[in-house]
Amino acid sequence: MNISDYKTLSDTLCQTVKTYPDRAAYCVPPMVGRSYHPQGWEITWQQVMEGVKAKKSVYAKAGVGHGHRVAILFEQRPEFFFHYYALNALGAGIVPINPDYLTDEVKYVVEHSEASLAVCVDSRIEEMISISSEITTDIKVVSFDSFPEELPKLPEAPYKDAPSAATEAALIYTSGTTGKPKGCVLTNEYFHTFGASYLFAGGRLDFRDTGERLYNPLPLHHANCLSISVPAMLMSGGCVIFPDRFHASTWWKDLVATQATAAQFQGIIPNILLKLPAQSEERQHQVRFALCAGIEPSHHEAFEERFGFPVVEMWAMSETGRIITDNFEPRKIHTRSFGRESQWVEARVFDGHDKEVPPNHPGELVIRSNANEPRQGFFSGYLKNEEATEEAWKSGWFHTGDAVIQDDEGFFYFLDRKKNIIRRSGENIAAAEVDACLTAHDRVKQVAVIAAPDEVREEEIMACVVAKSPEDIVDQAGQTQLANDLFDWCYERIAYFKAPGWVLFLDSLPLGTSAKVQKIHIFPEGTDPREQDGAIDLRAHKKQKIRSA
Repeated sequence: MNISDYKTLSDTLCQTVKTYPDRAAYCVPPMVGRSYHPQGWEITWQQVMEGVKAKKSVYAKAGVGHGHRVAILFEQRPEFFFHYYALNALGAGIVPINPDYLTDEVKYVVEHSEASLAVCVDSRIEEMISISSEITTDIKVVSFDSFPEELPKLPEAPYKDAPSAATEAALIYTSGTTGKPKGCVLTNEYFHTFGASYLFAGGRLDFRDTGERLYNPLPLHHANCLSISVPAMLMSGGCVIFPDRFHASTWWKDLVATQATAAQFQGIIPNILLKLPAQSEERQHQVRFALCAGIEPSHHEAFEERFGFPVVEMWAMSETGRIITDNFEPRKIHTRSFGRESQWVEARVFDGHDKEVPPNHPGELVIRSNANEPRQGFFSGYLKNEEATEEAWKSGWFHTGDAVIQDDEGFFYFLDRKKNIIRRSGENIAAAEVDACLTAHDRVKQVAVIAAPDEVREEEIMACVVAKSPEDIVDQAGQTQLANDLFDWCYERIAYFKAPGWVLFLDSLPLGTSAKVQKIHIFPEGTDPREQDGAIDLRAHKKQKIRSA
């Protein structure tokens, strides 16, 4: 297949509807007590097109056009796709907002993106209206749940020409090493490349032209689902099945009920499913393969033997527009190998001076499309941050920030993340953002947020804190009280998953010559910070916020 044959996502939708009008396109499993579609929901490609046409008409009347951005806070509502493709057809890009973001985080994304319109679920609409009155950019706010027949008129669209493969389709915010997320500009070409690298990978990723049904429990505002699963099924006339979130208790029931033929998930999920008692549905499903990022090697074989399908290890980033996978036999399932380069990507291992290292030596994974067009199909850049974009692309290769080793056969093995990113349950969390939040507390002198290992969530956030008044926390009771206060402080200001799961009070933190905290020197190499005397476990407090309508 040739990526250049694909133009916009809307064009691909039209072709898919023409070819597979009656095939299922999107499916939501039933979920008792859910506020939307508790009995479940399934829609064909033809029905998708009907919904898209209705939304497109409303947007077009308001002047939405090529170059506009529309922020959407939709909380996994499946009707999102009507808006997504309607806006794409008009040349407008979406800015999907993480529903776990709190007010300041939403405010940053909306203002930084310069979205002209916000479409928001009713439970958050008053909050969004308040935000719109506080920011410097002009943004209109309308309901997602009760989408109006007529929208406020928008300013003239930035571009007059028709949208193309190079047109921005979405702006996804991803954590970086700085305190604020970076906006990744993602084009139609990017989404088609990501989907194709999955769809046509081959080997154990055995997609068939019979209407695959792909189950992905990860949120639609994340690149894993929106950038990989969604375009792959769009391009092939398959169906994306998505619950509101991962539910271990109904996982196998959902896969059986929705007739899923493939699955896609993060490494935390196999760990949880293996701990469940045996149930009949776990061998009654029709799943032929799964794609997973970061499965624990000690769980890999056990998972495949118990549940009866291969789990293909993969690597990707929001910026890359393609996956690297260990999809051909013999797969290296007892290691952290995620495969080797393919027709979609060239990959190398560089040292700190951008020189390639010999096989079996650690370094940073760098990738590109090809020598002539290294950035083809990648993200277009970080919005309003050309310096960060060019830094990532120095020497003509995209620097992933991941430390790896490549063996003599060309297989890559993941070692660690170079960047100071904490990966908890599939969320990439910038430690600097949590540092900044805790530092603002009047009882904190210094803080260093680090990653602590976690057997269930891969990593957990640990805050190493130097108190302003150490005399106030000389006993365990005083430390516990302050730790709880700091947790509550974060919980009210940033998304729940960013709040510290562990707090440890220290007398001091190691500083470098620039007076910056040297996190790598807080503990000796190989130390488990959770086992330090005085470490306070707050993980039980980390519960997703329930917002009333």
